[in-house]
Amino acid sequence: MKFDIQGKEGIAAPTPAQINRAIKSLRSYGPSSYASLTDDAGNYVQVAGGGISCMVEHIEIDGERRRRAFHDKPSPVRPDGTMLVFGAGNIPMRSDEWFMSDQVVEIFLAFLNGKPFPPSIHWRPAPGF
Repeated sequence: MKFDIQGKEGIAAPTPAQINRAIKSLRSYGPSSYASLTDDAGNYVQVAGGGISCMVEHIEIDGERRRRAFHDKPSPVRPDGTMLVFGAGNIPMRSDEWFMSDQVVEIFLAFLNGKPFPPSIHWRPAPGF
């Protein structure tokens, strides 16, 4: 596995503690607003944003599938179309696609350990795919 954090040196074999610390340090407005974790086959999970404003995607190289995470509790303060603004640009989001960093850590650690994603996480095709 390889863990990459925007603006920092990648980590070839990250520990759960390193992933936890890095994900919780991400900020939409900071020097690190993006991270990804890639397995040996090239599949990866990625997060953009930080804190209480995170977006997560899962990319599977076999079949070239790109999926966006969502959950059953849409944000009452972020209607569909609200933009996630971060270092790489702006992404329009649906109200059920906003995650907190703790939830992102759970997703990344499941991927790191080859386990199923948490049952509260659902996936849909990412826009444009």
